[in-house]
Amino acid sequence: MSRTWLLRLVIAFSFAQGAVSMARPAVSYRALALGADERAVGVVAGVYALLPLFAAVPLGRRTDHGRCAPLLPAGVVLIAGGCALSGTADSLAWMAAWSGVMGLGHLCFVIGAQSIVARQSGPDEQDRNFGHFTIGASLGQLVGPIAAGALIGGPDMAGTSALALLVSAGVCAVALTSLWRIESPRTPTSPGPRQRAPRVPVHRILRTRGVPGGIFISLAVLSATDILTAYLPVVGEHRGIAPSVIGVLLSLRAGATIACRLVMTPLITWLGRSALIATTCLLAALLCAGIALPVPVWALGVMLVLLGFCLGVGQPLSMTTVVQAAPPDARSTALALRLTGNRLGQVAAPASAGLIAGVAGTAAPFVMLGGLLLLAATLGFRGPGKGSPARSAANGASNHPRAVPAGESPSGNGA
Repeated sequence: MSRTWLLRLVIAFSFAQGAVSMARPAVSYRALALGADERAVGVVAGVYALLPLFAAVPLGRRTDHGRCAPLLPAGVVLIAGGCALSGTADSLAWMAAWSGVMGLGHLCFVIGAQSIVARQSGPDEQDRNFGHFTIGASLGQLVGPIAAGALIGGPDMAGTSALALLVSAGVCAVALTSLWRIESPRTPTSPGPRQRAPRVPVHRILRTRGVPGGIFISLAVLSATDILTAYLPVVGEHRGIAPSVIGVLLSLRAGATIACRLVMTPLITWLGRSALIATTCLLAALLCAGIALPVPVWALGVMLVLLGFCLGVGQPLSMTTVVQAAPPDARSTALALRLTGNRLGQVAAPASAGLIAGVAGTAAPFVMLGGLLLLAATLGFRGPGKGSPARSAANGASNHPRAVPAGESPSGNGA
């Protein structure tokens, strides 16, 4: 199998995530054009995260005992279809339905892609490969909203938002060109279905040391990113900061996240995984609380660059934490549980932030995020990966009776 599988996976993820990041604001604008109020827009947007809550664990179960690659084109088709059909929908109910299809497609793609990275990376490669994999998400999050903003506007909001959704469908379809031979074939010695180990119960996975902490760290970091994107424009409006400047500040945050993931391997070598997670979550907590202060724009920019760098650590390293802590025959299910936590955070965190902002002001959600990240920092110190990559490799090797060839699962059954 070609050694370029990770690069092609990153390219495919960039297009898929870029399409989603482009479509989600377009869905909100089109819903407004169809007569939705703020509450209805929230419901339409929330369906994107709610539907995958019920599908994540079954998809993870399927991937634990089968191939991962089929989920990738299925996810691309669902995302592209959800985008295109959202662009042609003429009612809020159909907008919500197609938003859910888009979210389900994104879930399929991410579960399949993360499982491939976990399966085809040795224990000492997982931190680096998950870090590179999430660069695809950061690139999509950086470019997608800019592209949506360039297309949406003018008096015909319904037409321009529909155009943005159709373009996002085409962008997503490009991901299919990078998905050929993305997963290693099963080995000839792979045991048959009757020899598979029984499924590991979900409660056992969740009781495994390191898995709950990894899930919560991922939830906290993703919630911080989502609320930052949603509420920084509100803060800017109250402080008289132009929308164009807010856009630049958010782009600086995304760029700093990409930079972090490019240098993650030497950072892990220097500090170790657990110390790096805990330190960056602690710094991110302080920086989030600092955004609530009435600082000048240049200081806000510096804080957002540092915050973006710190937030770049949590997602990829929480993947490694969950993968290495979970039972060998349930790693895709553990990753699916992590994604379920992410989706719960995407539903609950904005709602909580809205309630807090309504009572205590627009800066209060950032203080809430500071507390959430502070708890994540505490859990980071208690994670299973307390050493450098070399120690992580040793820990991973202790869970496997032999080295795992690329493309073969840690359980040795190719699944």
